Amino acid sequence: MRPIQMVDLKSQYDKIHDEINVQMQQVLDSATFIRGEKVTIFQRNLEKYLHVKHVIPVGNGTDALQIALMALGLQKGDEVITPTFTFIATVEVIALLGLTPVLVDVDSETFCMSPEAVRKAITKKTKAILPVHLFGQHADMEALKNIADEFQLFLVEDACQSMGSIYTFTNGLSCSTGCMGTVGCTSFFPSKNLGCFGDGGALFTNDDALADTIRSIANHGMEVRYHHDRVGVNSRLDSLQAAVLDVKLKYLDLYILARQQAAQFYDQALAGCERASPPVHQLKSTHAFHQYTLKLHHIDRNAVQIAMAQKNVPTMVYYPIPIHLQKAYAYLGYKSGDFPVAEQLSQQVLSLPMHTELDEEQLQYIINSLKLVLQ
Repeated sequence: MRPIQMVDLKSQYDKIHDEINVQMQQVLDSATFIRGEKVTIFQRNLEKYLHVKHVIPVGNGTDALQIALMALGLQKGDEVITPTFTFIATVEVIALLGLTPVLVDVDSETFCMSPEAVRKAITKKTKAILPVHLFGQHADMEALKNIADEFQLFLVEDACQSMGSIYTFTNGLSCSTGCMGTVGCTSFFPSKNLGCFGDGGALFTNDDALADTIRSIANHGMEVRYHHDRVGVNSRLDSLQAAVLDVKLKYLDLYILARQQAAQFYDQALAGCERASPPVHQLKSTHAFHQYTLKLHHIDRNAVQIAMAQKNVPTMVYYPIPIHLQKAYAYLGYKSGDFPVAEQLSQQVLSLPMHTELDEEQLQYIINSLKLVLQ
């Protein structure tokens, strides 16, 4: 049996290395490393894949989130509602811009932002809702869009973990991740479902004027060279990374299917297990399974991780400390007990290996090992 890894990028590369190498060599031969043709080609292909008018590639997912908030013209002190159970970057960019993060609890089944909690958190200073499509599954976008429309709020999607997932509204309309709100953001970090060989990210929008503003901000505030119309940043996807991403985009649906099949294997094997609950799949959303995250019950998680490691099975905990209990955000005034669901999840969750290259022998070994540890 091949060694088990949380993410096996080497085996994935081995299957497509000829295509990747040809595309990267073309970039090297052209010596157009920044804003080259490969970036434009990838941008257009991703727009077609997502059925969105504008994809604006940038340097990474965190930049994408920051640029999105900058482009909306928010002012210092404006409030942005976002979940406390997520990666730190989601809140980090709000704080860096002098905006006020307003944290809310999450749903205990989907791990995503609770629409009921969002509604209760809205004040006169609220300007935007920033849901996170965590672990590959959408937040309840229909409910969140209704709230955003009711209160005339921007809806900024953190789709950094959900590339390849689809959300279906009750009217039958289906939309790709990141393409339902005012603007969506994603990351192309190597371990993502669509990952490059370094850092990368992108923003999505159907708003022409907003897209122009985003492009300007990402390019030092320029629309015309050396004419700086607004404060901007320097954030761009380089040609080598775009070349890699354009090859992998062709395989993204197959990658998602492989993840879903691995998740189905886990689900079936763990059905009825008293000490571990498989992740819940929303009927409204296809799950892209960036992570396969369990909830453990009545067992020491640290002991489980140690025992699994002894069996050469890696596991991970995302995220052991919710944001409202992080030292950097103590100034927000939250305390232990404010968000009980997130706090409980932070003590319960455990992620199993999840990637495109898991084979049945590996999956069976992982499950057999876990069942022995959970006895």
